[in-house]
Amino acid sequence: MTSEAEQAIDEAPERKTGAADGAEGAEESGRDERPSGKRRVAVLLVVAALAYALDLASKLVVVAKLEHEPPIEVVGTLLQFYVVRNPGAAFGVGEALTVVLTVIAAAVVVVILRLARKLYSTPWAIALGMLLGGAMGNLTDRIFRSPGVFEGAVVDFIAPENFAVFNLADSAIVCGGILIVILSFRGLDPDGTVHRN
Repeated sequence: MTSEAEQAIDEAPERKTGAADGAEGAEESGRDERPSGKRRVAVLLVVAALAYALDLASKLVVVAKLEHEPPIEVVGTLLQFYVVRNPGAAFGVGEALTVVLTVIAAAVVVVILRLARKLYSTPWAIALGMLLGGAMGNLTDRIFRSPGVFEGAVVDFIAPENFAVFNLADSAIVCGGILIVILSFRGLDPDGTVHRN
């Protein structure tokens, strides 16, 4: 009986050490498996730059080629291109709130850039990148286009039949928002962790 008790006491530190080593290993493994923040910030910035560049380039082309011109039928009357100057929000909402919408767009850009410091999730980086690129695209219009700084009208040109006219920045914002809703429902956080309700 005594020998069995002594043997159990001798083995206890070994079991503790093994458990501690396992916990340390799991912790180190967790650290090794977690992707670096810089890589995810880079994804956000690349997506944002791509969305912004496409929006800016498309607006420059349509203003130069289509403004004051008859609509171009892309798919008959189902989809047309023609230029509309929109002082309101996406899809022509809130035309009397141009300055307020400009401030909101600027705030969205700041919030996304602050959130980027804790960004470890690639899907979140893509979603926030689309939001950032779209917000910057429309914010550029509001700052630099007539009638004046912070009161500029956004250039819209994609006109589906029986729907509001919009642009690529609006599309990026909507797609980014939808992706964020999906990620939230799936429990995926921007830092890469998954929570269950």
